[in-house]
Amino acid sequence: MASSASLTRAEVAAMIDHTLLAPGATPDDVAALIYEARELGVLAICVSPSMLPVRAQGLVVATVAGFPSGKHHSLVKGAEARLAVDQGATEVDMVIDVGAALAGDYNAVLSDIVTVREAIGDRAVLKVIIEAAALPDAAIVEVCRVAERAGANFVKTSTGFHPAGGASVHAVELMAATVGGRLGVKASGGIRTAEAAADLIAAGATRLGLSKSREVLDGFPA
Repeated sequence: MASSASLTRAEVAAMIDHTLLAPGATPDDVAALIYEARELGVLAICVSPSMLPVRAQGLVVATVAGFPSGKHHSLVKGAEARLAVDQGATEVDMVIDVGAALAGDYNAVLSDIVTVREAIGDRAVLKVIIEAAALPDAAIVEVCRVAERAGANFVKTSTGFHPAGGASVHAVELMAATVGGRLGVKASGGIRTAEAAADLIAAGATRLGLSKSREVLDGFPA
């Protein structure tokens, strides 16, 4: 296991998407998220598309599309992503159709991602949420390859809402090995301690999606 002492608080903060995707989130909650994000020095905030636009100067603004099930029509995901970018988001985390991946229909997964990529063009970073905990290893590899072919910038482990679970060291290692540094790897879902975050970074995560950012960062040295 990696040690949190080998990473500084600032280094980890620069990798964090400080996230609020709870269905009951209010505008006041989003304002509090932005305030805390600035206080913690994180890279980005990630909010639901219905909460856009937001005033978050100095922070990257990320949102989601097809969240959390991935069972939206591709054109709906594309329209949702395009509207979000029009409203100021510069990163979009889209959810694939996990069922298509489980069925081995990687052409459908490719088409889904391409639709969103074309909808937002080069105006925003595209992260592809694969729900790694729900997929066998072979499917994780194939979906990562498909995401790269489709023009994604990142592959991301999880929504944090799937009953199969969130990020794991094994999944991140497999994803990082597959994309080989050509894409970023975002670990998200169930990361609540500095030790867990350090292990995922050691496994190859280049971005972390956290709702408990303060608790995680408090475990890293200044």
